[in-house]
Amino acid sequence: MKRINLLLLIVCTLAIFSCKEKDGSSDANVIKVEQHKDANGISYETVTNDPTGLRLYTLENGLKVYLSKNSEEPKIQTYIAVRAGSNYDPKESTGLAHYLEHMVFKGTDEIGTVDWEKEKGYLEQISDLYEQHKAETDPAKKTEIYKKIDEVSLEASNYSVANEYDKMSSSLGATGTNAYTWFEQTVYTNKIPANELDKWLMLENERFGQLVLRLFHTELEAVFEEFNRGQDNDGRKSYAAMLDGLFPNHPYGQQTTIGTGEHLKNPSMVAIHNYFNKYYVPNNMAMILVGDFEFDETIEKVNNTFGKMKQKEVVHPTLPKEEAITSPVVKEVFGPTAENISIAFRSGGVNTEDEKFVTLADMILANGNAGLIDLNLNQKQVVQYAGCSPTFLNDYGYHSFTGYPKAGQSLDEVKNLLLAQIEKLKKGEFDDWMIEAVINDLKLSQTQQYENSSALANAYVEAYINREDWAKKVKFLDELKKISKQELVDFANKFYKDNYVITYKRKGADNAIVKVQNPGITPVKLNRDKSSEFIKKFNEIEPTPLQPKYVDFKSEIKETKLGNGIKVSYIQNEQNDLFDLNIIFDMGRDNDKKLGLGVGYLEYLGTEKYTAEELKKEFYKLGISYYVSAGSEKSYIGLNGLKENLPKGLELLSHLLDNAVPNQEAYDKYVAQIIKGRQDNKTRKGSILQSGLMSYAKYGEDSRLRNIYSRSELEAINPQELVDIVKDLKNFDQRIFYYGKDIDAAVAALNENHKVANELKNYPEATKYTELETGGNVYFVDYDMVQAEMMFLAKGNPFSTDNMAASTLFNTYFGAGLSSIVFQEIRESKSLAYSAYSYYSQASDKNDSNYIMAYIGTQANKMPQAVDAMMTLMNDMPEAEDQFNAAKEATLKKLAAQRITKSNIFWTYERLQKLGIDNDHREAMYKAIEKMTLADLKAFFDTNIKGEQYNVMVIGNKKDVDMDALSKLGKIQEMDIDYLFNYEKAKDIKQ
Repeated sequence: MKRINLLLLIVCTLAIFSCKEKDGSSDANVIKVEQHKDANGISYETVTNDPTGLRLYTLENGLKVYLSKNSEEPKIQTYIAVRAGSNYDPKESTGLAHYLEHMVFKGTDEIGTVDWEKEKGYLEQISDLYEQHKAETDPAKKTEIYKKIDEVSLEASNYSVANEYDKMSSSLGATGTNAYTWFEQTVYTNKIPANELDKWLMLENERFGQLVLRLFHTELEAVFEEFNRGQDNDGRKSYAAMLDGLFPNHPYGQQTTIGTGEHLKNPSMVAIHNYFNKYYVPNNMAMILVGDFEFDETIEKVNNTFGKMKQKEVVHPTLPKEEAITSPVVKEVFGPTAENISIAFRSGGVNTEDEKFVTLADMILANGNAGLIDLNLNQKQVVQYAGCSPTFLNDYGYHSFTGYPKAGQSLDEVKNLLLAQIEKLKKGEFDDWMIEAVINDLKLSQTQQYENSSALANAYVEAYINREDWAKKVKFLDELKKISKQELVDFANKFYKDNYVITYKRKGADNAIVKVQNPGITPVKLNRDKSSEFIKKFNEIEPTPLQPKYVDFKSEIKETKLGNGIKVSYIQNEQNDLFDLNIIFDMGRDNDKKLGLGVGYLEYLGTEKYTAEELKKEFYKLGISYYVSAGSEKSYIGLNGLKENLPKGLELLSHLLDNAVPNQEAYDKYVAQIIKGRQDNKTRKGSILQSGLMSYAKYGEDSRLRNIYSRSELEAINPQELVDIVKDLKNFDQRIFYYGKDIDAAVAALNENHKVANELKNYPEATKYTELETGGNVYFVDYDMVQAEMMFLAKGNPFSTDNMAASTLFNTYFGAGLSSIVFQEIRESKSLAYSAYSYYSQASDKNDSNYIMAYIGTQANKMPQAVDAMMTLMNDMPEAEDQFNAAKEATLKKLAAQRITKSNIFWTYERLQKLGIDNDHREAMYKAIEKMTLADLKAFFDTNIKGEQYNVMVIGNKKDVDMDALSKLGKIQEMDIDYLFNYEKAKDIKQ
């Protein structure tokens, strides 16, 4: 969320990044590039006063290496970035860069093969067959060629070993193993334990040294399932339509990253090899490492591996230029989700003046607190929701606005309201102090980003891909300071005209959907019992092991009391002068159904002294954010910001809580917003499956999800009653957690401003919800979509600490991750789904049950096969000793590298105490996993998973789903969506 923090950033930035003055002068504002050589004679550059401490190296072969230290945990965030994305796909082979990204995980002539010479011959045959398949126009002949491809692929799989890269990265204890492709980049990610750097470099150096397109046709089907997911995503379709309008000539708008269905079904392995050989070269790549390491030692290791890659000349294609947009371009998209509208203005790209001005304009318009859209549209509930955000790419950028209508409101009305806010910007109708405030807000966001190793590494990736000098990046916010209000207004009047693309997302059938037949792929061999020579050597390397570190919660979490006896737990913030204060109530909506309603209503209220909008500005000026929230079982009153402003922030929040004035008009709009939100929610397939169906499968009719007020009940509530409930919250039993510096000052502020009753109230009795037994039920919702999505749910044993270790190891081995059994069988071998997983879910409360869960998202005509494959696995766990050992090693390494720090210490202890655990459970888990054998895991499976009875939840298009196949899983009950959520049927809502 965008936030404005004024004084907060001024002081915070000085506290963290100030430089010592010498002889009365200061170099704190000087930003320049400096050249250096390390002890090994390797050259690098730095930027003075760079808060990230970047060392940027350029190896002799042109590889850029970004290194920055962060020793908070013994891990390294790694990115390998290639300046090549969908912009450079051949026009006849869109989606190529993305498909190549998938194939880079398949190994080389050393990884993933047991006999390369034999396998190589089959792969050459497959490549030739695909060229024939691409050239053939007769559908029947194409089908015959594909059958031949399938036959040869099966033979080739006799010599391959699936997922060897994933097995090796997992064995390092890596997390976040993945990759992504966009317009101008393909980026490969891992977060590794710091002691595994040598092995990671060995693995990645081999991976990027050569491309082998093995297991090609099964992965192609997985990519097509990803394409189907995009067809089922109205947001993606709206985005693509917007880009098409903004860029009628440029690949930004004319070539989607996923590609067209026709191109995906007619790939060229030759073209993919050519793309890899052209762009995957060191002078077109960067390695980004942020974490716990020594600079000189690390760059020497990188140079000794990736420094040996051969440089090649790279010429990126010249892409088309766009003509100016001179009148609104209108696009329409249809689909089942709620209607909305977007308005987008094309801008210049990175490193242009447009980037500076649009960044500033965007924050004036919407910053999450006091922007024009925030106050005039969202705060006043004039629309259901509105916002905006900018995007800057190499060649162009765009500033996009989004709006969702209230009930009875047209999309054009929302459009006009959004454009009216832009007009206010053009007229300079915003406070003079806003520019300084939003710059400080951006500084805060940047400060928080740079403290996080993954976020900082991503900033380096963007700088590399966008060809940004890091010095300019460091200077960027200082450059914004130079922009005056008049200059911003002048820019807005030149930039925001009738030169936009407007995209109407309407409800209705999408006639552009591409549906294909199930190609009938023969499952390929996984060869779990085989290994390449590379992985054998890899596994023999033993780095110095990391030792796990556990937390003594009782010594780390200090305690004191307020003058009235309320307990304050606290942890010192060693990083900066920010604080986070939480007043915690162990009661929530289960205790008082109206509490959540009242807390939401508070957002739109003012006092006798301030309007609701003025309150937002007052908090904003202090650089303080506040929240009041009510969960099912807990409620919170919170403040965060700069510690010096805690007293004033607490005083202002107390003023609001003590003096909030009910407003009938605001309440009527609030009720209308709730009802419209329900209508919108039931159009989202993810919400239907993971919330509606899941809740019903667990609890049936009597659930938290269905325990809501009807429209008539909401309308009958007196707003004063809700205000009184919120005001009375602080008079209930409570405790406080403070993360920050100077606990004495915080306690003094609380004693002064947090006034409560002399005797605190006990909590009302909570409503109880009973977990039902599972089995024999299929809950189905008919929804207009290409894929079908399914979840399987079985109620397990009550929570016990005894199986925490086994379930953690089981999830790694069996159902979670790229090298898991479920992923290998359903996606890698049979190509039945893009996404498939299974896991043993631990309860969050000691009085609740554990659950066995599984998920499949697949093309509807593959669903029966996918279900059979999943249920076979859930009743007969394949036993692979090597894979078990790798999963065990990975789990232990992840635990050893994990660190619980800062405020997470308190919140982790909160979660554990709810489970009845009073110490760091990871120590017992680590010791238990060390001793665990495959036989132990099999015993866990047989006791807790095998033979379980499942409730099955399915969402899909009834016309495409094989209902007879579903009926074999249990009694089919076609569910009404309104009934699932206990909503009323849509009605007109008076505004």
